[in-house]
Amino acid sequence: MTHAPRLPLAVGLPMAVASGLAIPVQGRINGALGARLGDGIAAAVVSFSTGLIVMVVVSLLAPRGRAGLARILPALRERRFPPYYALAGGIGAFFVFAQSFTVGLLGIALFTVATVTGQTLSGLLVDRLGIGPAGKKSVTGIRVIGCILTIAAVSWAVSPRFAGGAAGAAGASGSAAGAGVADPAALLLPIILPVLAGFLMSFQQAMNGTATVHYGTPIAATLVNFIAGTCVLWVAWSIKVAVAGPANPLPAEWWYYLGGPMGCVFIGLGALLVRSLGVLVTGLGMIAGQLVGSLGLDLLVPTPGTVVEAATVLGTLLTLASIVVATLPWPRGALRR
Repeated sequence: MTHAPRLPLAVGLPMAVASGLAIPVQGRINGALGARLGDGIAAAVVSFSTGLIVMVVVSLLAPRGRAGLARILPALRERRFPPYYALAGGIGAFFVFAQSFTVGLLGIALFTVATVTGQTLSGLLVDRLGIGPAGKKSVTGIRVIGCILTIAAVSWAVSPRFAGGAAGAAGASGSAAGAGVADPAALLLPIILPVLAGFLMSFQQAMNGTATVHYGTPIAATLVNFIAGTCVLWVAWSIKVAVAGPANPLPAEWWYYLGGPMGCVFIGLGALLVRSLGVLVTGLGMIAGQLVGSLGLDLLVPTPGTVVEAATVLGTLLTLASIVVATLPWPRGALRR
């Protein structure tokens, strides 16, 4: 096992925020690719496959990548960590499933709030159980307040988009009602899926972080993550093709294929940072980066109909404040459980 030095909070937290900036960019690219292909699962396959190619090249060319590559099989054979940790990439594939199947019903705003809620709650749980490489972290009152503030801030930041999401959900509910299904029942599964996907993301970060400690580098953990996720998505896409036929031809524009490399960035940094920051703080930092990145995209490269409102800006600032609440070294005993 390789013991890399832990990063101080002042270094690790900005890195977590910076890695979160890649998430909305990846989402914008994969969304455009899905629309071009007419198939969200096919877009996810392309994204994961290109990410896998990037990680294979990095693993073979970088000295630390080659060293980590040599440690993967011995670590799995000797069971230095539970073998199912190597399947963490399947959680990423499940997140893509949830995104593909529910955004059209719930809207992007409700989907975001649902996933952030699940991820924030599970971040507390994973840290409390000590599943990640940072060990156990107490569920203090300050950390709980920081989590509540984060969920409230994200809800506020995306609230201007609720109107569109509600309209889409209402249309989907109306279709379900026409088929004889009650409205609440029609929306129950679409809401549960993104909450569960977000809930599992903290476990994915903890599993990747633990694997990184034993591989000696996040490069190897990210590679294994992409191998598992790509396999799951190729199987799902093959079933989809057998049932509904293939998607549209792949586009020629190069930028459609940047989603995978973006995923390499935030998965690799997440695997690196959880040992120093813990799962909860790493997740909160990425959530803040995601909102800041989304705001930047809306301001600099807006899509048709995009309007940046005060709630989006203020909610993003409140998210950054909530991270301060959750991470500052408050006096011992402040707001204990």
